[in-house]
Amino acid sequence: MFKKILVVNRGEIAIRLIRACREMGIKSAAVYSSADTFSLHTRIADESHFLGGAAPSESYLNISKIIELAKRIEADAIHPGYGFLSENADFIQAVEEAGITFIGPSSKSVKMMGSKTAARELMINNNVPIVPGTTTPIDSLDEAKKICEGIGYPVLLKASAGGGGKGMKKVFNSDELEEGFLSASREAKKAFGSSDVYIEKLIQNPKHIEVQIIADKHGNYRHLFERECSVQRRHQKVIEEAPSPSLDQETREKITLAAINAAKACNYHNAGTIEFLMDSDRKFYFLEMNTRLQVEHPVTELISGIDLVREQINIAFGKKISFNQEELVILGHSIEARVYAEDPDNNFLPTSGKIVYHRLPSGPGVRVDRGIDNGSFVGLNYDPLLTKLSVLGKNREIAISKMNIALSDYLIAGITTNISFLKWILKQDKFLDGSYSINFLEEEFIPLIPDKWKSFQNLSDVEAAALFSVLLRNKKKNKFDNKSQNNYSKWSELLNE
Repeated sequence: MFKKILVVNRGEIAIRLIRACREMGIKSAAVYSSADTFSLHTRIADESHFLGGAAPSESYLNISKIIELAKRIEADAIHPGYGFLSENADFIQAVEEAGITFIGPSSKSVKMMGSKTAARELMINNNVPIVPGTTTPIDSLDEAKKICEGIGYPVLLKASAGGGGKGMKKVFNSDELEEGFLSASREAKKAFGSSDVYIEKLIQNPKHIEVQIIADKHGNYRHLFERECSVQRRHQKVIEEAPSPSLDQETREKITLAAINAAKACNYHNAGTIEFLMDSDRKFYFLEMNTRLQVEHPVTELISGIDLVREQINIAFGKKISFNQEELVILGHSIEARVYAEDPDNNFLPTSGKIVYHRLPSGPGVRVDRGIDNGSFVGLNYDPLLTKLSVLGKNREIAISKMNIALSDYLIAGITTNISFLKWILKQDKFLDGSYSINFLEEEFIPLIPDKWKSFQNLSDVEAAALFSVLLRNKKKNKFDNKSQNNYSKWSELLNE
């Protein structure tokens, strides 16, 4: 087995990986930037090493420094966690060429799935259903017009090298196509260095269903059931659950088989996730493959009883998967909520500050993956994820109850978080009955009005229209209190003047 693993990440995922190493009797080496000098992950690792400045390019994304460090400390393997370099094929190739084991897929597999258009074509050739659209980038606006006329509006323009919602534009008719095409191309170029975009049919109000797979280097493939990840804000997941409340057993068998076929198509090994969109008729379509461990892997671990990180390490070392498919059963229902340092009442802007005190929830079936401690300083250099709160219940109703209690027991003093927002989600009818789609938060959540907008003075026309729109939506949803009613009346008067 490996003697030392270099963990090239930070926060809660670094701690998760370090603890797995400890359980397996493997020495762990952490890395940190100047912003993370006193972070929790640097204190629990067997050894910690400084990489560079707070900017990710100087530290967590600095490939040459990481490779040099791994050689110097004689690390046998590198685990990237998720984010940063976890899906960077050039980094994986550099690790491979240095004679160090990368705990994840091969650089070849990552390259195959890194291009969204190439991945779509690969899926077609391996009997995995994809959303109708193109498998190559669009060369011109004229070509885009012909394709849209062929598959019909609405359509979705997407960056070929993209992810996370960047370079993605919805187009509902031919009049919107030119601006949508140019905008998506500009955004794709800025975010990913490539202006290439492709076209998909827009599936309206879909479910986001993903299947956890794992494969070893001996040709064995397994799935660990599915997760529902449709509670999203700006294409970023907020709450995940497993299994999905939307699938019946027949659909589950079909979608997990499709996921295995997708993994086989790129000769995949280690942990990965196949993401699908599913419409109201339970027809599902390949979306993309995440060639890494997912943020939401705890819900899968809870319902399957499988330690995914342990499996990852063993597979990277050359061992076979430790379980057979028929051994797995769904052990209950799990929900994960992501606790962020952000202000839901101020357009979810990231927040920073010192955590004066925090109290974590506990109890049967409650799991907290954290990257913070009392006294931790939360800056604005990295993703604002503080902790992941996961629960396991005998069924979905019990799991929701456990999550409500756990969030109520949660306390973080000194910094604004999204805990109140998470509690709000759990009380909504569409969440309670499982009917929510990826448009759920966009349609249902109405933030409080920022203080700077409450004076009704010195606002641009755009700000005025935006605020009035919020107030009008409140009125339509019968969510007015006396203050909101007064605001609505004042704005109505102003707009009628």
